[in-house]
Amino acid sequence: MARSWERMVQRNQKQLNARRKKEGKGASASVSAAGKADIYRGRNIIFPTLLFVLGLLYAFVGLVGTPEGVNSAWNWIGIALYMLLAALIFFRRPYLKIERSRLSTFKFNRERILAAGDIGKIVVSRGTVTIVPKSKRGKWVFARLTNRYDIEAMSKGVEAFAAQHKITLVRE
Repeated sequence: MARSWERMVQRNQKQLNARRKKEGKGASASVSAAGKADIYRGRNIIFPTLLFVLGLLYAFVGLVGTPEGVNSAWNWIGIALYMLLAALIFFRRPYLKIERSRLSTFKFNRERILAAGDIGKIVVSRGTVTIVPKSKRGKWVFARLTNRYDIEAMSKGVEAFAAQHKITLVRE
């Protein structure tokens, strides 16, 4: 079916489920196949750790490097904000979502989407999965070392996606 028809069915299904939820009933049994997606999640460790250590360093310098009683509240607010930013980045997990006809991920505080027709090739190596777009956009690199992705499971999903859409897959 056409994508516009699928979107209309999904929208109506969502409205129906919201109405059924208000009535105290469960969601309807029919689920659209277009709504299914494989999501592979990682974990940011390096950058939050760096921010946390910087916050500790500023706390240490603020305590040791200033005369008695001169510590300002702004110093402690800055330290608390470093710690808060480290926690936010740590708990916001990066992901690769493989849908029926597109890939999406979360980069630079936005969800980035690549349609199957916009993907030039996919490179799968031992520790990384790299998605290279046809346009001059940057590559998407998903690495086990930096973001703790399950590369084996992700490579199987990406291989199936590449086979389905006839995208060049390179194994290194």
